[in-house]
Amino acid sequence: MVANLQAIIDACRAHKIAGQVVAVSAIKHKLMGLERARQADIPAYFIDPADYPDREAYDKALITQIDGYQPDIVVLAGFMRILSPLFVNHYQHKLLNIHPSLLPKYPGLHTHKQVIENKDTFHGTTVHFVTEELDGGPMIIQARIPVSPDDTEQSLQAKIQTQEYRIYPLAISWLAEERLKMIDNRALLDGNVLLTILINGFT
Repeated sequence: MVANLQAIIDACRAHKIAGQVVAVSAIKHKLMGLERARQADIPAYFIDPADYPDREAYDKALITQIDGYQPDIVVLAGFMRILSPLFVNHYQHKLLNIHPSLLPKYPGLHTHKQVIENKDTFHGTTVHFVTEELDGGPMIIQARIPVSPDDTEQSLQAKIQTQEYRIYPLAISWLAEERLKMIDNRALLDGNVLLTILINGFT
């Protein structure tokens, strides 16, 4: 998501994250995120999946590009593509994702729709380490919001995105400072196993 990228760029510039964004890659050519990166003087790349015979071949090309920057952390922000085990294992322990639900509830797509259809009273977003299981890696931090009777998919999306801009830079900062680690498929903060930090958001 473009705004998640901007929130991360802004947090780095404000020294809230002990690091900097060194490159941005996208799977679609006309993504606003690429333009945001270029406006911030960050190298931005488009690698077309159509140029590769399968997912693993594409991921190999992506790995080659990413490794050229020797990143300490790889962050997924709106990267709507299932990654191969090759990619996930290559960046194990330093690959983060944010998902718009209170995992383990509603992995995959259309989370806002499912919340409304199931008449949930709360919705949220989760930052987690990426593993081979879709949206199933160790959870790090969640933000939760109440669901109003008049909420729509669009209103929930807007509310959730506001929370994402709070918690994603925070989780990245922990990893950059080496306070956050993944050991034995568990998330640890300052050496303590995380049972997931839950922040109540306000709408």
